[in-house]
Amino acid sequence: MLRFGILSTAKIGRDAVVPAIQDAENCVVTAIASRDLSKARAMADRFSVPHAFGSYEEMLTSDLIDAVYIPLPTSQHVEWTSKAAESGKHVLCEKPIALKAADIERLIAARDSNKVLICEAFMIAYAPVWHKVRELLADGAIGTLKHVQGAFTYFNRDAGNMRNIPELGGGGLPDIGVYPAMATRMVTGKEPVRVQATTERDPEFGTDIYSSVKADFGSFDMSFYIATQMGNRQVMVFHGTEGFIEVKSPFNADRWGAEEIELTNQKHTVSQVFRFQDSRQYRRQAESFARAAVGESAEVVTLENSLLNQRFIDAIYRASDKDGWEPV
Repeated sequence: MLRFGILSTAKIGRDAVVPAIQDAENCVVTAIASRDLSKARAMADRFSVPHAFGSYEEMLTSDLIDAVYIPLPTSQHVEWTSKAAESGKHVLCEKPIALKAADIERLIAARDSNKVLICEAFMIAYAPVWHKVRELLADGAIGTLKHVQGAFTYFNRDAGNMRNIPELGGGGLPDIGVYPAMATRMVTGKEPVRVQATTERDPEFGTDIYSSVKADFGSFDMSFYIATQMGNRQVMVFHGTEGFIEVKSPFNADRWGAEEIELTNQKHTVSQVFRFQDSRQYRRQAESFARAAVGESAEVVTLENSLLNQRFIDAIYRASDKDGWEPV
């Protein structure tokens, strides 16, 4: 059993990841750390976790844990991932693990020098829905892929929410733009060559709240938009010469809606519907990470993969400040 320590009492950990780790077959939450010991103890009691620490540093030096899960604000991810690695702990860090590709290169060096596993917590990489999309594309179910279309939007103007605070790493592209980028790269095995983009920023918060992106993958094009101040929407469509695949609940599979894929043929007739009952993508993420951490064979999101995804996001920001194409 891989013993996890949780670095902070953040909402994503409380609501999704900690319950998933506790439900997993090969890992367990052993400790909770917070800068406020009473908060750590309260969360530890809630999940029947035996140990609580009143500082992050104290937990990292403890021999009670083998790995840490980091759900801190994005601006702190690189710092605490590095500190955990230097303490000899494996690290599962919430996405985005960094805000610049150069910082991920630093984390690769920290991983290698400390001989630990560091992974970005992209739960969609472990979802059966996306494994099926990859399989359908590889099998030629829609012929030759020509275009990928996506959208991920929600509405949030809470000034106290980290997503709206630049100093904490807020913004639409770090929060949700990474998802259509990662999903497309993951299921096609292709990388973007160049991008065009427009991005709008909130005049009060200063964070990016809307981006419209066109990406050239060489053999196919991709277009997607993301927004933090639009009505809720999630969709991904893969369109080929012989039909298209529509992913109904692409990102928040456990909460957004039906976990379904529709395969539509050239005549616009739905030929197959694939349904997935409770994919438990967070549990699958924890179990795959735990297997990889102890040296077993497991498919995980490597830092090299994260680096390529962040280069895509970095290029979108650069493209937003100019006319024409920007190389990735």
